[in-house]
Amino acid sequence: MAQAEAQATPTVLITGASSGIGAVYADRFARRGHDLVLVARDAGRLNALAGRLRAEAGVKVDVLPADLSASADLAKVEKRLREDAAIGILVNNAGVAAPGGFADGDPDSIDTLIKVNVTAVTRLAAVAVKRFAAQNKGDIINIASVLGLAPEIGLGAYSASKSFVLTLSQSLNAELGSRGVYVQAVLPAATRTEIWERSGRDVNKLTGVMDVGELVDAALAGYDKRETVTIPPLPDAAQWEAFNAARLAMLPNFGNEHAAARYRTAR
Repeated sequence: MAQAEAQATPTVLITGASSGIGAVYADRFARRGHDLVLVARDAGRLNALAGRLRAEAGVKVDVLPADLSASADLAKVEKRLREDAAIGILVNNAGVAAPGGFADGDPDSIDTLIKVNVTAVTRLAAVAVKRFAAQNKGDIINIASVLGLAPEIGLGAYSASKSFVLTLSQSLNAELGSRGVYVQAVLPAATRTEIWERSGRDVNKLTGVMDVGELVDAALAGYDKRETVTIPPLPDAAQWEAFNAARLAMLPNFGNEHAAARYRTAR
Protein backbone atom coordinates (compact mmCIF):
# COMPACT_ATOMS: atom_id res chain seq x y z
CA MET A 1 0.00 0.00 0.00
CA ALA A 2 2.80 2.43 0.89
CA GLN A 3 4.47 1.81 -2.47
CA ALA A 4 1.19 2.41 -4.34
CA GLU A 5 0.67 5.66 -2.46
CA ALA A 6 4.22 6.79 -3.27
CA GLN A 7 3.56 6.13 -6.92
CA ALA A 8 0.24 8.00 -6.85
CA THR A 9 1.76 11.00 -5.04
CA PRO A 10 5.39 11.22 -6.11
CA THR A 11 8.13 12.68 -3.97
CA VAL A 12 9.39 16.08 -5.13
CA LEU A 13 13.09 16.97 -5.17
CA ILE A 14 13.59 20.75 -5.07
CA THR A 15 16.92 22.51 -5.48
CA GLY A 16 17.54 25.92 -3.97
CA ALA A 17 14.88 25.05 -1.42
CA SER A 18 16.10 26.95 1.64
CA SER A 19 14.50 30.28 0.70
CA GLY A 20 12.63 32.20 -1.97
CA ILE A 21 11.01 30.38 -4.87
CA GLY A 22 12.30 26.96 -3.80
CA ALA A 23 10.98 27.27 -0.26
CA VAL A 24 7.54 28.28 -1.52
CA TYR A 25 7.48 25.35 -3.95
CA ALA A 26 8.29 23.12 -0.97
CA ASP A 27 5.40 24.59 0.99
CA ARG A 28 2.92 24.27 -1.86
CA PHE A 29 3.85 20.70 -2.80
CA ALA A 30 3.81 19.64 0.85
CA ARG A 31 0.28 21.00 1.19
CA ARG A 32 -0.66 18.95 -1.87
CA GLY A 33 0.46 15.85 0.04
CA HIS A 34 3.86 15.26 -1.58
CA ASP A 35 6.87 14.03 0.35
CA LEU A 36 9.94 16.18 -0.29
CA VAL A 37 13.69 16.09 -0.73
CA LEU A 38 15.05 19.58 -0.11
CA VAL A 39 18.43 20.60 -1.56
CA ALA A 40 20.38 23.78 -0.78
CA ARG A 41 23.66 24.94 0.77
CA ASP A 42 22.21 26.21 4.07
CA ALA A 43 21.55 23.13 6.22
CA GLY A 44 20.16 25.19 9.10
CA ARG A 45 17.50 26.80 6.97
CA LEU A 46 16.67 23.51 5.28
CA ASN A 47 16.16 21.79 8.62
CA ALA A 48 13.97 24.61 9.91
CA LEU A 49 11.79 24.49 6.79
CA ALA A 50 11.64 20.70 6.89
CA GLY A 51 10.54 20.73 10.52
CA ARG A 52 7.78 23.23 9.83
CA LEU A 53 6.45 21.33 6.82
CA ARG A 54 6.48 18.00 8.65
CA ALA A 55 4.43 19.56 11.44
CA GLU A 56 2.03 21.55 9.27
CA ALA A 57 1.52 19.23 6.29
CA GLY A 58 2.23 15.81 7.79
CA VAL A 59 4.55 14.78 4.97
CA LYS A 60 7.99 13.21 4.97
CA VAL A 61 10.75 15.74 4.32
CA ASP A 62 14.39 14.77 3.78
CA VAL A 63 17.17 17.35 3.80
CA LEU A 64 20.16 17.09 1.45
CA PRO A 65 22.64 19.95 1.96
CA ALA A 66 24.65 20.55 -1.22
CA ASP A 67 26.45 23.28 -3.12
CA LEU A 68 25.55 22.61 -6.74
CA SER A 69 28.63 24.46 -7.99
CA ALA A 70 30.78 21.75 -6.36
CA SER A 71 31.08 18.54 -8.38
CA ALA A 72 31.11 16.25 -5.35
CA ASP A 73 27.95 17.80 -3.90
CA LEU A 74 26.19 17.72 -7.26
CA ALA A 75 27.07 14.03 -7.52
CA LYS A 76 25.33 13.41 -4.17
CA VAL A 77 22.12 14.94 -5.49
CA GLU A 78 22.40 12.99 -8.74
CA LYS A 79 22.80 9.77 -6.73
CA ARG A 80 19.66 10.46 -4.71
CA LEU A 81 17.70 11.32 -7.84
CA ARG A 82 18.97 8.20 -9.60
CA GLU A 83 18.36 5.74 -6.79
CA ASP A 84 15.19 7.02 -5.09
CA ALA A 85 12.37 5.57 -7.17
CA ALA A 86 9.79 7.54 -5.17
CA ILE A 87 11.00 10.83 -6.68
CA GLY A 88 8.72 11.62 -9.61
CA ILE A 89 9.02 15.41 -9.78
CA LEU A 90 12.21 17.46 -10.08
CA VAL A 91 12.13 21.22 -9.49
CA ASN A 92 15.33 22.69 -10.92
CA ASN A 93 15.13 25.99 -9.06
CA ALA A 94 18.64 26.71 -7.73
CA GLY A 95 20.26 29.63 -9.49
CA VAL A 96 22.79 32.39 -9.00
CA ALA A 97 23.34 35.79 -10.57
CA ALA A 98 26.62 37.58 -11.16
CA PRO A 99 26.87 41.32 -10.38
CA GLY A 100 27.16 43.76 -13.26
CA GLY A 101 27.17 43.12 -16.97
CA PHE A 102 29.45 40.83 -18.95
CA ALA A 103 32.24 43.29 -19.79
CA ASP A 104 32.91 44.19 -16.17
CA GLY A 105 32.09 40.74 -14.77
CA ASP A 106 34.42 38.48 -12.85
CA PRO A 107 35.23 35.28 -14.80
CA ASP A 108 35.17 33.18 -11.63
CA SER A 109 31.69 34.45 -10.71
CA ILE A 110 30.50 33.74 -14.24
CA ASP A 111 31.97 30.24 -14.04
CA THR A 112 30.04 29.58 -10.81
CA LEU A 113 26.89 30.93 -12.44
CA ILE A 114 27.26 28.50 -15.34
CA LYS A 115 27.93 25.57 -12.99
CA VAL A 116 24.70 26.22 -11.08
CA ASN A 117 22.38 27.65 -13.74
CA VAL A 118 23.45 25.44 -16.65
CA THR A 119 25.55 22.43 -15.64
CA ALA A 120 23.59 21.43 -12.53
CA VAL A 121 20.23 21.94 -14.24
CA THR A 122 21.36 19.83 -17.19
CA ARG A 123 22.91 17.00 -15.19
CA LEU A 124 19.98 16.68 -12.80
CA ALA A 125 17.51 16.72 -15.68
CA ALA A 126 19.58 14.07 -17.49
CA VAL A 127 19.55 11.78 -14.45
CA ALA A 128 15.82 12.28 -13.90
CA VAL A 129 14.95 11.75 -17.55
CA LYS A 130 16.58 8.33 -17.73
CA ARG A 131 14.40 6.98 -14.95
CA PHE A 132 11.25 8.96 -15.83
CA ALA A 133 11.34 7.85 -19.48
CA ALA A 134 11.83 4.23 -18.45
CA GLN A 135 8.76 4.52 -16.20
CA ASN A 136 6.76 6.50 -18.80
CA LYS A 137 6.00 9.20 -16.24
CA GLY A 138 7.69 12.03 -14.41
CA ASP A 139 7.72 15.82 -14.28
CA ILE A 140 10.54 18.35 -14.46
CA ILE A 141 9.98 22.01 -13.58
CA ASN A 142 12.84 24.24 -14.73
CA ILE A 143 12.97 27.79 -13.42
CA ALA A 144 14.18 30.00 -16.26
CA SER A 145 13.51 33.76 -16.56
CA VAL A 146 11.93 36.29 -18.88
CA LEU A 147 15.51 37.52 -19.33
CA GLY A 148 16.05 34.46 -21.49
CA LEU A 149 13.87 36.27 -24.02
CA ALA A 150 15.41 39.70 -23.44
CA PRO A 151 19.13 39.82 -24.30
CA GLU A 152 18.80 43.61 -24.56
CA ILE A 153 18.69 43.80 -20.77
CA GLY A 154 22.38 43.77 -19.97
CA LEU A 155 22.83 40.90 -17.54
CA GLY A 156 25.16 38.97 -19.82
CA ALA A 157 25.75 35.38 -18.79
CA TYR A 158 22.73 35.27 -16.47
CA SER A 159 20.31 36.01 -19.32
CA ALA A 160 22.16 33.54 -21.54
CA SER A 161 21.93 30.84 -18.89
CA LYS A 162 18.18 31.30 -18.60
CA SER A 163 17.81 31.18 -22.38
CA PHE A 164 19.59 27.83 -22.20
CA VAL A 165 17.14 26.58 -19.56
CA LEU A 166 14.18 27.58 -21.74
CA THR A 167 15.61 25.92 -24.86
CA LEU A 168 16.56 22.78 -22.94
CA SER A 169 13.03 22.52 -21.55
CA GLN A 170 11.45 22.91 -24.98
CA SER A 171 13.84 20.36 -26.47
CA LEU A 172 13.13 17.83 -23.72
CA ASN A 173 9.39 18.23 -24.23
CA ALA A 174 9.76 17.65 -27.96
CA GLU A 175 11.91 14.56 -27.39
CA LEU A 176 10.17 13.00 -24.39
CA GLY A 177 6.58 14.21 -24.30
CA SER A 178 5.41 11.08 -26.09
CA ARG A 179 7.20 8.97 -23.45
CA GLY A 180 5.24 10.35 -20.52
CA VAL A 181 7.78 12.95 -19.37
CA TYR A 182 6.39 16.45 -18.84
CA VAL A 183 8.79 19.42 -18.71
CA GLN A 184 7.68 22.92 -17.77
CA ALA A 185 9.80 26.05 -18.14
CA VAL A 186 8.76 28.82 -15.76
CA LEU A 187 9.81 32.34 -16.75
CA PRO A 188 9.54 34.74 -13.81
CA ALA A 189 10.26 38.44 -14.14
CA ALA A 190 11.65 40.34 -11.13
CA THR A 191 10.62 38.42 -8.01
CA ARG A 192 11.22 39.35 -4.38
CA THR A 193 13.93 36.86 -3.40
CA GLU A 194 17.43 37.00 -1.90
CA ILE A 195 19.11 36.62 -5.29
CA TRP A 196 19.08 40.41 -5.62
CA GLU A 197 21.09 41.01 -2.46
CA ARG A 198 23.52 38.23 -3.31
CA SER A 199 24.22 39.82 -6.69
CA GLY A 200 24.75 43.29 -5.21
CA ARG A 201 21.40 44.81 -6.17
CA ASP A 202 18.77 46.49 -4.00
CA VAL A 203 15.38 44.97 -4.81
CA ASN A 204 13.64 47.83 -3.00
CA LYS A 205 14.83 50.23 -5.70
CA LEU A 206 13.07 48.22 -8.41
CA THR A 207 9.49 48.54 -9.63
CA GLY A 208 7.22 45.74 -10.80
CA VAL A 209 8.64 43.12 -8.42
CA MET A 210 6.31 40.14 -7.92
CA ASP A 211 5.75 38.51 -4.55
CA VAL A 212 7.31 35.05 -4.46
CA GLY A 213 4.09 33.36 -3.30
CA GLU A 214 2.13 34.86 -6.18
CA LEU A 215 4.84 33.76 -8.60
CA VAL A 216 4.85 30.14 -7.46
CA ASP A 217 1.06 29.90 -7.30
CA ALA A 218 0.86 31.17 -10.89
CA ALA A 219 3.59 28.75 -11.97
CA LEU A 220 1.70 25.86 -10.38
CA ALA A 221 -1.49 26.93 -12.15
CA GLY A 222 0.48 26.57 -15.40
CA TYR A 223 1.84 23.24 -14.18
CA ASP A 224 -1.67 21.96 -13.52
CA LYS A 225 -2.65 23.02 -17.06
CA ARG A 226 0.41 21.17 -18.40
CA GLU A 227 1.82 24.27 -20.06
CA THR A 228 5.26 23.80 -21.54
CA VAL A 229 6.14 27.48 -21.00
CA THR A 230 4.61 29.50 -18.18
CA ILE A 231 5.21 33.27 -18.01
CA PRO A 232 3.41 34.52 -14.87
CA PRO A 233 3.76 38.29 -15.52
CA LEU A 234 2.58 38.13 -19.16
CA PRO A 235 -1.03 39.39 -19.35
CA ASP A 236 -1.74 38.30 -22.94
CA ALA A 237 -0.88 34.68 -23.68
CA ALA A 238 -1.45 35.40 -27.39
CA GLN A 239 1.82 37.36 -27.43
CA TRP A 240 3.81 34.26 -26.47
CA GLU A 241 1.78 32.15 -28.90
CA ALA A 242 2.54 34.58 -31.73
CA PHE A 243 6.23 34.66 -30.81
CA ASN A 244 6.42 30.87 -30.77
CA ALA A 245 4.44 30.58 -34.01
CA ALA A 246 6.89 32.93 -35.74
CA ARG A 247 9.77 30.77 -34.53
CA LEU A 248 8.12 27.60 -35.78
CA ALA A 249 7.39 29.21 -39.14
CA MET A 250 11.14 29.62 -39.71
CA LEU A 251 11.99 25.96 -39.10
CA PRO A 252 11.34 24.64 -42.66
CA ASN A 253 13.78 27.20 -44.05
CA PHE A 254 16.67 26.05 -41.87
CA GLY A 255 17.13 23.01 -44.10
CA ASN A 256 17.84 24.98 -47.27
CA GLU A 257 21.04 23.83 -48.97
CA HIS A 258 21.81 27.25 -50.43
CA ALA A 259 22.33 30.60 -48.76
CA ALA A 260 19.48 33.08 -48.93
CA ALA A 261 19.49 35.36 -51.98
CA ARG A 262 20.46 38.40 -49.89
CA TYR A 263 23.78 36.73 -49.03
CA ARG A 264 24.67 35.78 -52.59
CA THR A 265 26.61 38.28 -54.64
CA ALA A 266 27.53 38.27 -58.31
CA ARG A 267 31.15 37.39 -59.05
